[in-house]
Amino acid sequence: MMQTLLSALCDNGPLLLTGVWETLYMTIASALVGYLIGLPLGVLLMVSARDGIRPRRALHAVLGWAVNIGRSIPFIILIIALIPLSRAVMGTSIGYKAAVVSLVVGAAPFIARLVESSLAEIDRGVVEAARAMGATDWQIITRVLLPEAIPSLVRGVSIATIMLVGYTAMAGTLGGGGLGAIAIRYGYHRYQSQMMIITIVLLVILVQVTQVLFNLLAKAIDKRNR
Repeated sequence: MMQTLLSALCDNGPLLLTGVWETLYMTIASALVGYLIGLPLGVLLMVSARDGIRPRRALHAVLGWAVNIGRSIPFIILIIALIPLSRAVMGTSIGYKAAVVSLVVGAAPFIARLVESSLAEIDRGVVEAARAMGATDWQIITRVLLPEAIPSLVRGVSIATIMLVGYTAMAGTLGGGGLGAIAIRYGYHRYQSQMMIITIVLLVILVQVTQVLFNLLAKAIDKRNR
């Protein structure tokens, strides 16, 4: 069995390297753009909450419903529903670059909730102390809430990134490329079980490396560990 796996790995090395690259591209690109959307959305959710620094009931309700709806749609269905959007934005609905559109839309609501949870962990006393010293809402957000929540936010990045690795595999089933496409094309349609095993191992390695790196980063910047 091991010899068969090694043979398949050697014979399909370039293909697998391409799959790894496409998976990394989809994961990193969608995580970056997802955070550009999800981070301010999460901040708004926390700030506008009933116990936030600037309560806005209507705004919080609208944002909350939007995020919940986005998180409720299974990703495999979301990919299909967003084919017209992917085609409009990227010029095509096929390929790893086109899949980034669906990945961003699927990740942004999840990231927003992660950010909201991270900010909600901050001790209210810190916020009140900053307000007593005359800090504005913007200063409280940028100089108190976000800096204090950095370790938790970093751990949230690891969760979102790992989730996106799984999403890229699903995107591969619908022409998104990456390791998921290789697993479907060779492991399922061509009954090459060794290729299925290799892609699973590579995905597990990507997830484990991501988790370890972000855990080390969060530990390094956590003031409680100093």
